[in-house]
Amino acid sequence: MSVRALIVDPSASESVRLAEVPEPVAGAGQVLVEVHHASLNHGDLNDARSGRVPPGAVLGSDAAGVVVRAAEDGTGPAVGTRVVALTSGAFAERAAVDVGALAPVPDPVDLAVAAALPVAGLAALRSLRAAGLAAGKRVLVTGASGGVGRFAVQLAAHAGAHVIASVGSAARGAGLAEAGADEVLIGLAGLDRPVDIVIDNVGGPQLVEAWALLAPGGSAQSVGWTSGQPAVFPPYATIGPAKSLTSFVNEGEFGPDLGVLVQRVAEGTLAAQIGWRGSWERVAEAAGVLRGRRVNGKAVLDIGTIGTIGTTGTQS
Repeated sequence: MSVRALIVDPSASESVRLAEVPEPVAGAGQVLVEVHHASLNHGDLNDARSGRVPPGAVLGSDAAGVVVRAAEDGTGPAVGTRVVALTSGAFAERAAVDVGALAPVPDPVDLAVAAALPVAGLAALRSLRAAGLAAGKRVLVTGASGGVGRFAVQLAAHAGAHVIASVGSAARGAGLAEAGADEVLIGLAGLDRPVDIVIDNVGGPQLVEAWALLAPGGSAQSVGWTSGQPAVFPPYATIGPAKSLTSFVNEGEFGPDLGVLVQRVAEGTLAAQIGWRGSWERVAEAAGVLRGRRVNGKAVLDIGTIGTIGTTGTQS
């Protein structure tokens, strides 16, 4: 049997195209998931262009759908369970997923919304945790209009932090105050008080500026680098009272933290803003608006014949 999937093709627009591939076979400790929706991330686009995912391989990380084959060893969810997962090869009609990499999705949560959670939501949750998030701390989120940024703003605000959201333009700051940001800034203009935590999604010169604002004992988490520019620190910028700049990557078992995120969505304490949604046949369009920073929040692909919205600017 074969299924349709988005595979890496360096000759195609955005290095991705639809193709027929063999249906994946679920191995030990895996379930087979019928994918209904997937979320497109900057990392996916970089994977396709950089060679990290080889030509012909199925792209993608974020998926939500329904279990159609349970794990043979009896672990994991039963057939018919709605799930969200972070897994390689997510951009396909079916995906084989480790039982530790998924979480059940409560009935009130739309699967398209659940699909927006894995990479960005986990990065926000885990980087804030690693930085020592606590009530009263001053948290700076750069690139706050993107997927990771919007989740980080909400999670930090819910924890009782003072949240400063940095964006590239006034238009990209829309909705961030409502999401919990105490301050919304264009770049870092006007920010003259130290911060305890930086969740950086931009890199480049703005990371250097943010480092200079970090208080003694503070933590800067380098989550993304959407600027594509080098970060050049002036001499002695890293000399002084102890503070840290830490690289970040999602790794380990994802299921428990995915469960935390999807439960918060069900409770109404976390929202996934979907700034673009449409058929996966329009993946080049989705990639273009994402790469061009014309999406506030997440870009979600409707897989196969599931979902027929096919519009831009749709929010769930």
